[in-house]
Amino acid sequence: MVGYALSPIDLIPDFIPVLGYLDDLVLLPLGILLAVQLIPAEMLADARRAAQQANGNLAGGRVAASVIVVLWAIGALLMAVWLKRYFDAM
Repeated sequence: MVGYALSPIDLIPDFIPVLGYLDDLVLLPLGILLAVQLIPAEMLADARRAAQQANGNLAGGRVAASVIVVLWAIGALLMAVWLKRYFDAM
């Protein structure tokens, strides 16, 4: 299902109004539902328990998210400076 979601080939091409995205809207949730159904119950329960325990320990995730946001901001700033210089030189 991940392959279908990331593939440039669709059953109905996305440029067709409404129908192009309708197949994604229907098939992707069905694929996710199928994947969840295929996970053994014990494994799913363990994963949910681990998620509940880790819920209070988000400090590392917040630091990583902050670093990513700062890197994107720096990249956007550098792109803006480059574009300004490019168009000023024209």
